[in-house]
Amino acid sequence: MDTLPLVAPEQVGLSATRLDRVRKWMHRWVDSGRLAGMVTVVMRRGELAFAETVGKADIERNRPMRPDTIFRFYSMTKPLTSTAIMMLYEEGHFQLDDPISRFIPAFANPRVYAGGSRGKIDSVPAEREITFRDLLTHTSGLTYGFMESNPVDALYRSKTSGVDFQTADTSLKDLVERLGTFPLIAQPGKAWNYSVATDVLGYLVEAISGQPFQTYLKEKVLAPLGMVDTDFHVPADKHERFAANYQAGAGGKLELIDDPGKSKYLAPRRVNSGGGGLVSTASDYLRFCKMMLNKGELDGVRLLGRKTVELMTMNHLKGDMADMGMPRFSESTYYGVGFGLGFSVMIDPAKAHILGTPGEYAWGGAASTAFWCDPKEDMAVILLTQLMPSSTYPIRRELRVLTYQAIVD
Repeated sequence: MDTLPLVAPEQVGLSATRLDRVRKWMHRWVDSGRLAGMVTVVMRRGELAFAETVGKADIERNRPMRPDTIFRFYSMTKPLTSTAIMMLYEEGHFQLDDPISRFIPAFANPRVYAGGSRGKIDSVPAEREITFRDLLTHTSGLTYGFMESNPVDALYRSKTSGVDFQTADTSLKDLVERLGTFPLIAQPGKAWNYSVATDVLGYLVEAISGQPFQTYLKEKVLAPLGMVDTDFHVPADKHERFAANYQAGAGGKLELIDDPGKSKYLAPRRVNSGGGGLVSTASDYLRFCKMMLNKGELDGVRLLGRKTVELMTMNHLKGDMADMGMPRFSESTYYGVGFGLGFSVMIDPAKAHILGTPGEYAWGGAASTAFWCDPKEDMAVILLTQLMPSSTYPIRRELRVLTYQAIVD
């Protein structure tokens, strides 16, 4: 990585021999043809102890994976958007239990899905309105169209009146106001449902700050952190660094689903998704992780106060995600895992059946990217590849074991 020099793993309590298992594991996945390429980095105590690139960023053009390859980060955008809204929280613009209808009147007096038949959706009044905390914890009652779990999802997918923050070309305001007319799938605060909530937060950044969401994020978060390759599109001078995106076809054979030479990411868009719109690199995202592990500060620049970071990275659910109606999402089980303000939070590694530490926070993206930060071990791990969906292979869980087993102090 270009931001940190590599140190001997033993200097930071890691075993070089044991970390080499990560390298061999990466080669197994790529050599088998199941993944085109991978980038994995491990930082401990602020030092980069492992950084490896394997395979191709673009098989069709025979471009190798590079340390500065640019990836679609999808939902790894969410922690950055959550950081932006919490910076505005620190300025006193709202409280976490404030209803979002203060800034988005379309969300006043929401209704909740209550069944229906023959295409008709029945609904009842919500017991209370959606709050900022509901959005940050994914307990708002919003959903995603791709879930396809109830009739409300179909409203999101409608070609004439649906809501898709990844493809729309109107405005964030238009999409969010349209969303406010849809029924919720659960009472606010009662269930954990992955959703477009962070896209709504992106619009709230815009509404509160008075700046376009992407402008605020770049000026107040990305630029101060030195995240020079993170944006909502890939500029022309960086196109050759942009990875291809694949899916597993018949027999696991890779099929190209987004050609980096023709991708929609090559040009700016009118709607910038706070829930999944960013492209970035390993070194850029490592700077974000380092800021979080430093409790809000990086290289003399403070984005968040220590107490705010502590609040964001503690569990805000009544129990774990399984208790809140989500026992499994992507390829991971969520027993023993809670959710904070923008991140999943480990509560109990034994209940989660995985190596880890209580208080460690994490998330991933739809193209099989992932990261986690462990404050107790002072460690961050980033995994980057481009394969959709992220539930295809259990690579996140495997890497957790491989990185944690390398701790020897």
